[in-house]
Amino acid sequence: MENWIKVFEDQNQIRAEIVKAVLEENGISAVVMSKKETVYNVFGTHEVLVPQADGLAAMQLIQNEITF
Repeated sequence: MENWIKVFEDQNQIRAEIVKAVLEENGISAVVMSKKETVYNVFGTHEVLVPQADGLAAMQLIQNEITF
């Protein structure tokens, strides 16, 4: 995942998947990476990553288009 940056982080996987879907609908490649503890699946977060070149556009979309 070299040259990819984190643009969103949340404990709720569904929110991360929603962010990913919105970014992809707007032509920005995105992936969700789980940083959850695998044994208990309680601690940690889910991160949305995008290519570094799309980072600014992705953050603007998240800030202006997505509300939870």
